[in-house]
Amino acid sequence: MHRRTVSSPRARSVVAAAAAVVSAVLAGCGGDVSSTHTPLVVGGTVTIATPSETPSFNPYSQFGLSLASYAYDSLVDVARDGRVVSGLAERWQAGATSASFTLRKGVTCSDRTALTASGVARSLRYAGDPRNRLVGARTALPGMPFTVSADDAARTVSVRTASPYSFIVRTIGLLPVVCPAGLADPGALDRRSEGTGPYVLSGYTSGGPYLFTRRKGYAWGPRGAGNAAPGQPERIVVTVVPQESTVANLLLTGGVNIAMVTGPDRARLTGHGLATAQVPTVVGLTFFNERSDRPLSDPVLRQALVGALDRKGLANVAIGGDGTPAHAITAADSLCYSDVAAANLPSHSAVRTLRAAGWTKNARGRLGKQGRPLRLRLLSSADFGSTLPSVAELMAVTWQALGVDVDLVGESRNAVVQAMYGSGDFDVVVGSSPGPQLPAQLVPYFSDPPSSGGLNFAHVTNPAYDRFVARALRSPGSASCADWNKAAAALLRSADALPVADGTSTVYGYRTTFAVAPGGGIVPTSIRLHS
Repeated sequence: MHRRTVSSPRARSVVAAAAAVVSAVLAGCGGDVSSTHTPLVVGGTVTIATPSETPSFNPYSQFGLSLASYAYDSLVDVARDGRVVSGLAERWQAGATSASFTLRKGVTCSDRTALTASGVARSLRYAGDPRNRLVGARTALPGMPFTVSADDAARTVSVRTASPYSFIVRTIGLLPVVCPAGLADPGALDRRSEGTGPYVLSGYTSGGPYLFTRRKGYAWGPRGAGNAAPGQPERIVVTVVPQESTVANLLLTGGVNIAMVTGPDRARLTGHGLATAQVPTVVGLTFFNERSDRPLSDPVLRQALVGALDRKGLANVAIGGDGTPAHAITAADSLCYSDVAAANLPSHSAVRTLRAAGWTKNARGRLGKQGRPLRLRLLSSADFGSTLPSVAELMAVTWQALGVDVDLVGESRNAVVQAMYGSGDFDVVVGSSPGPQLPAQLVPYFSDPPSSGGLNFAHVTNPAYDRFVARALRSPGSASCADWNKAAAALLRSADALPVADGTSTVYGYRTTFAVAPGGGIVPTSIRLHS
């Protein structure tokens, strides 16, 4: 087994923001997750830690969605229990190919102009126009064309998709709305906000921190929430802290008020009176490069490698204790969640099919085909989760026992995603994510034409998956779940992806109360600062 560390370029890429995109798009109005009896602070400052910098605050860019909920609103929101609740829209209705949203009265943009239905329609059209190449919006929106119309007198925005789509309200309805002033100069959105949200971006430093200041008169948040209740902060400072050990230290000393921690540092945060909220995650979500010139384009080989793994052992390593092998590609709080992994992932018997497919061992015990030895480049990054390099190492040890020559590479977050979306120089990559709340949001990662420059970085081609997706999209909401789960099962049978463990991340609060939405996003209007 070869080990080496490659210097990491300052590359930016789509999927580095994918988890943040999903969390931010779905940030709704969950219930309180903490309580304290100390007095509330009037007009204070709350500091929130984030693991990576935000090079652009455009909410439709590949990174801007992660903090969009502080300065932008969406037509609807999602509560902690998964129900859709009001946002900018006070009511809505949807069918298989259309949806209509009726706006609240009195909504204003941060420049004090009134938000009209026409303004919302313009924002949705801009986000959905493929010519604008807005990666963050593409991750969140339906993967099909749609049209938007508006009636300012009736305050209605109507959307129609080109073909049936299960989740119009939970995609288009959850997209941040950019006000007309922002669309007049989209380039300026990198460094300023033009939304209707409870805060305004008022300070930006490259690499952080980022300062948000409270707006006056805001009263149209989730379920009509405002931002002027006692204890709501006057300022929110988002500071970049890449190392979880440092985040833990800052939480214990009050250097930050709110932060998410996923690894073993959680143990030393217990018993210190911190507020906590658990966020379901998929730990060790693994992809295989199926590009035609890479060895894992062979499905028999992929299935054999997955079948050889000790899933329980990997889960234990991924969790850092007694772990549970993942049940699905999505997390436990996602729509249509079901145990599809156990019955569909390849078993150890898949190893026996290697010889029939032409994979044999040479005199040195090295596995190969047609005289060419098998060598795999396996990438991981502690930036995605502190246990993931150890997960990758256990995979490498298992595959080495099969006769595979493994090049085990530990990289930074940016270097890993550059390999995924840039050079393509990887065979296996181990990551971690809260996971999308909707199965439809996985489709671009497994169905985009590989040559399109889209999200299908692993070059997956799975006709069975595509067939079940097409069926699922024709059914409304949860009625589509049976077909979505069959689609996920098709991916697992073909070893197109491997979820390692079901886990959780924990959001902590120091002298704060707050709420989280599905996916782990902090609900800005829920934050209360205590003395």
